[in-house]
Amino acid sequence: MGTYELVDLFAGAGGLGLAARGLGVPGIGIEWDKNACATRQAAGLATKQGDVRDFSPSDFPSANVLVGGPPCMVYSVAGAGAARRNLTDTLDLMQRMARREDVTARLAQLEDERKHLVLEPLRWALDAIDSDRPYEAVVLAQVPSVLPVWEAMGDVLSAEGYSVACGPLRAEEYGVPQTRRVAVLIARRRGRAALPKATHQRFGKKSSTASGTPVLPPCVTMGDVLDRPEPFTVLSSYGFGGDPKDRGQRTSTQPAATVTGRIFRSRVITDDDGAIDRLSASEAGQLQSFPADYPWQGHIKGQQIGTATPPLLATHILAAALDLAVQPTRPTETMPIPSR
Repeated sequence: MGTYELVDLFAGAGGLGLAARGLGVPGIGIEWDKNACATRQAAGLATKQGDVRDFSPSDFPSANVLVGGPPCMVYSVAGAGAARRNLTDTLDLMQRMARREDVTARLAQLEDERKHLVLEPLRWALDAIDSDRPYEAVVLAQVPSVLPVWEAMGDVLSAEGYSVACGPLRAEEYGVPQTRRVAVLIARRRGRAALPKATHQRFGKKSSTASGTPVLPPCVTMGDVLDRPEPFTVLSSYGFGGDPKDRGQRTSTQPAATVTGRIFRSRVITDDDGAIDRLSASEAGQLQSFPADYPWQGHIKGQQIGTATPPLLATHILAAALDLAVQPTRPTETMPIPSR
């Protein structure tokens, strides 16, 4: 096991950073949003406020692990609509970057800056390689639709000598009290890259472990982590797939539905349809596996919470990428925040 230090692109409120700290890996995050930066500062996470595009690996010479989750567009491998064009444009730019072509002029023609931003991790990785200081590991996590982009980026990194693993992970299979799918890329300079093994059962599906293998524990529920009288039901203010006509609901004996920036619009009711207090920032954060006392700051807490990588999932991802051991924690256990 080597000594690691990471730089976290698009660091947000601290999901990956909190996971790294729990694993004993120091690092710094780059984040432009002032509210997320305030939260990170209150949590004791080192932060540079600014645009990732204004920095480069040379600004963080001691970092040897690159992580992040750039804001992404919708991508699709099928059809001929906008999602397919987004993917075609992005893959073309990746290939040009892999050939070390100057794509500045092409980027200037793009209308949506998210097409710029999703390429930033590759720019950083290639810059580090060309400076003879390649990152020991690259770890990326985002919504499932970005998986074709991660796979293409993985092909570029493979050609540069990395071992790469890509795929979707389900948050509840790693102890997060929420069903959330995340597309993950792990690339390693040394050793074989592999996605982390599940630690809990998948929601709605019985364990299918082979004969003789211990059955995984059930997924963690909202009732396990929230300090509320049970039973209760959370009614989403948005539907599955964003359709308000198909609003989702989960009971306290189930994990939460995917937490988004609209989490505070969700209603909480009792069995007799009596409305009770809506979720607080602390409770919404707990459904993302943040500690109950995480110091959320600013006026836009829902967005910070909903866009974060769940720290518990991030812990398993980083541990797999860096060959580190994960210490078991209880879902309600608080994580240490240094005094400021």
